[in-house]
Amino acid sequence: MKSTALAISVALALGAMAQPAVAAPAAQPFMWENATVYFLLTDRFNNGDRKNDLAYGRKADGAPMRGYLGGDLAGITAKIREGYFDKLGVTAIWITPPVEQIHEGTDEGTGKSYGFHGYWAKDFTKVDANLGTEADVRKLVDTAHAHGIRVLLDVVMNHTGPVTQTDTAWPEDWVRTGPVCTYKDAVTTIQCTLVKNLPDIRTDSVKPVALPPQLVAKWKKEGRYEREVKELDEFFKRTGYPRTPRYYLMKWHADWVRKYGFDGFRGDTVKHTEPEVWLELKKVAGDAFEDWKRANPKKKLGDDKFFMTSEVYNYAIGHGRKFDMGGANYVDFLANGFDNMINFSFKEDAKLGYEKLFSSYSDQLNGPMKGYSVLNYLSSHDDGAPFDAMRAKPYESANLLLLAPGAAQVYYGDEAARVLKHEGAQGDAHLRTFMNWQDLASNAQRDGYRVADVQKHWALLGQFRKAHPAVGGGVHRKLADSPYTFARTLERNGVKDKVVVALDVAAGKPAAIPVAGVFADGDKVRDHYTGKTAVVSNGRAQFDGVGSVVLIGQQ
Repeated sequence: MKSTALAISVALALGAMAQPAVAAPAAQPFMWENATVYFLLTDRFNNGDRKNDLAYGRKADGAPMRGYLGGDLAGITAKIREGYFDKLGVTAIWITPPVEQIHEGTDEGTGKSYGFHGYWAKDFTKVDANLGTEADVRKLVDTAHAHGIRVLLDVVMNHTGPVTQTDTAWPEDWVRTGPVCTYKDAVTTIQCTLVKNLPDIRTDSVKPVALPPQLVAKWKKEGRYEREVKELDEFFKRTGYPRTPRYYLMKWHADWVRKYGFDGFRGDTVKHTEPEVWLELKKVAGDAFEDWKRANPKKKLGDDKFFMTSEVYNYAIGHGRKFDMGGANYVDFLANGFDNMINFSFKEDAKLGYEKLFSSYSDQLNGPMKGYSVLNYLSSHDDGAPFDAMRAKPYESANLLLLAPGAAQVYYGDEAARVLKHEGAQGDAHLRTFMNWQDLASNAQRDGYRVADVQKHWALLGQFRKAHPAVGGGVHRKLADSPYTFARTLERNGVKDKVVVALDVAAGKPAAIPVAGVFADGDKVRDHYTGKTAVVSNGRAQFDGVGSVVLIGQQ
């Protein structure tokens, strides 16, 4: 796959299409197996309210890309209202934890860092003021639902934020502060701290605990202590759960679902917590989701069950339902509350080429993992070896990710060729630059392509994917080698769908795409990339001019 040539051909094809804009196709019923999930760091995406850029006395003194930059919940909502995600065919948005973070910065070896990313909680029950208010959370979820987009909430069951002078450690019956994990087996992966100075919540504890005095003092100062205690009392009475750390956290996380209607969780650092914890969380959050749907019948997007995807670091689709925690201690996380596994191997598997990638994934998802799925990604917030950090292959990246079997995770800026490198940054800070809106606005020129043209390509594939659940959820079959052509067919739970896709086509020229066995002679089909239609004849769909990608569905 020659990415530069592909990019040039697509850009030329897009520029040559002298025809009216094509309306987005009507969407089929939503399926998580075919979801296009847009993952963003709230602080890095869009600044909707500059008045909340630095809260709690925080300062703009973080190391490069390690301080707050101003993105907030209102900024995400503004982009939903603009139709940005609709344009891309996004069906779900995953936001980083909006919970109140430690107030100070801390230096653990990479320069002064703040909790802009959301994984350093101080109070799991409160919205961080840097990101907005409870009203902002509600507006975000309601606006997304109004656009037919589901919202995933990132949740942390494993740890609190680092300890600083003002952000003190929770009591010892709540957290352990050592030893640091050595990852030899389950015990040395779970009953330990991920890194130094990241207190590990004792989710294994069977000892009832009182509220951390820090929270008691904080809630009293904020005038909500009585309300929070009353809600906790009601929760423990209703469920019969003991007052151990894990169940406090389950209640606090589920409250976000019951209040705002989040459609699912992305579990953070899953393998560092006892597997059964997630199964229990699924029940508590699922009950909360049903409560919200009953209370908000006009806001819900359907009768979906609560959804959970899991970050089990280094999980690969080839592991199927057996992940080795070390010492041949295997865990089936899909039997412990999860519907989907984040697939860490996709960025490497993508190097195998289209057919090896697509066929092997289809075999796995329709075989050992049938009924479940994976969330594929090419770049993320903490993977230091992304598929294409310098964005030399943005068109090929879109083809690989958005046309692969399984759900797709678009990391913010993938669609705009946001370069994953920042001068002066260290480690994962390279991955966390602010969204490159200016590049899109100016249609910035890169080596061999323009940024806005790249986004158009991602959008066309995303819209096709949204319209056809067979793309991510169907059975794959190769139809031809040149141009490389494949079919996906889906028949499940009353949903029937079929597509044919051709890649690396000679753009701007007539093309006869083989569709025999998928579409019958006389069927009218449509190329979603150009909007052109054809009637199948002799097992082929003849188009008078195509782009470098042909996306065929029945008209």
